[in-house]
Amino acid sequence: MSELVELKHVRKEFSGPEEQPIVILDDINLELHEGEIVALLGKSGSGKSTILRIIAGLIAPTAGEVLYRGRPVRGSAPGISMVFQDFALFPWLDVLENVRLGLEAQGVPVAEQRRRALEAIDMIGLDGFESAYPKELSGGMRQRVGFARALVVRPDVLLMDEPFSALDVPTAETLRDDLLDLWRERKIPTRAILMVSHNIEESLLLVDRLVILGSDPGRIKVKLPVRLPHPRNRNSDAFRAFVGRVYDAITRPSEPAVVPLATATLEIGARLPSANVQQMLGVLDVVSEESSSDELELSELADELEMEIDEIFPLVEALELLGFAHTGDGRIRLSEAGKAFLKADILERKPLFRHAVLDRVPIVRHIYKTICAEEDHRVNEEQFLAALNESLSDEEAERVLEVIVAWGRYAELFAYDYDSGEFSLENPTADKVSG
Repeated sequence: MSELVELKHVRKEFSGPEEQPIVILDDINLELHEGEIVALLGKSGSGKSTILRIIAGLIAPTAGEVLYRGRPVRGSAPGISMVFQDFALFPWLDVLENVRLGLEAQGVPVAEQRRRALEAIDMIGLDGFESAYPKELSGGMRQRVGFARALVVRPDVLLMDEPFSALDVPTAETLRDDLLDLWRERKIPTRAILMVSHNIEESLLLVDRLVILGSDPGRIKVKLPVRLPHPRNRNSDAFRAFVGRVYDAITRPSEPAVVPLATATLEIGARLPSANVQQMLGVLDVVSEESSSDELELSELADELEMEIDEIFPLVEALELLGFAHTGDGRIRLSEAGKAFLKADILERKPLFRHAVLDRVPIVRHIYKTICAEEDHRVNEEQFLAALNESLSDEEAERVLEVIVAWGRYAELFAYDYDSGEFSLENPTADKVSG
């Protein structure tokens, strides 16, 4: 198979506070061959969408190079087209006008624009809706317009950034099946497809190869060929076994090993997973109920909770961070601390959670000690945001602060006033927690 796209040692940085670089992607080496569909999978923050945007020429890599048919990509490449998650349609243009946009930008004659746009609209199943505006269409129909607009320029390479995630399940399945039929029957000119997905099963129903990324920064962990015959049955033993392999690959530590959050310093250990306590309890409860050995396949857990990667992995990571669970071989296992936390009543859970947070989350322990050290037991959030900003972007620092507030409140370590941005002790007159 010939290579259509090749990424060589691609690195992407963004400027953080005080011009400190924040590395999103590091040493990405990836080839996209003619005749294959490839999916990028990984936890949130692994840089999957950034890879698509670099290939599409929407952003430039900080280092390394991107080749399309052996030539460096400099800006938008005419043979590469992209479908976005949020439809990205112009509301003041009708379906035909939205689809024609790419051809107009290429300087295609007006008559040819209309002919090819109508052809693409018909191919994608929207014949009869040419004059409709986006507000008149369902979510599935709007995404079909997005596909028609991407395909009308007859791209060699089609990039898809979570193209089905904004749709309800039946609509997403129908659109995915239609796309696969068009691809397998060679009714579209596209020679390769690269997609980002947060749904492992959705990816396995489509692709020939999976590329799994690690996080912080994004690096390729493993490339898995998918040799399951089409049509693929998600309930078959082979399919379920492959799902388990993917969960195992995603949860397996990256090489070189990343410093665990539980032992990291404030500066490098502040990236907490977004997980609330009730959802964590829900995970512990499902694992306990579904297995007499208090362990469960992550794929089974995802099915029971009806969650995708970006929903379930923050919960699992949080449980690992707090010492309530362990993962390995694609499974989650409750620890003794996790079992005790699950079995405790509402009031008994508070001190158990408090102990876990203070013992295993340095940033929360630092905030608590700082508040305790102040005479009035009050500290403005800016002090802690500044510390977080040493290694995180402004947006990420705000997100982490929200997690800290939620966990600290549940543990009854401190209070937080959103209006003033001020932390204070939950009960300044009570005995302070040791640690």
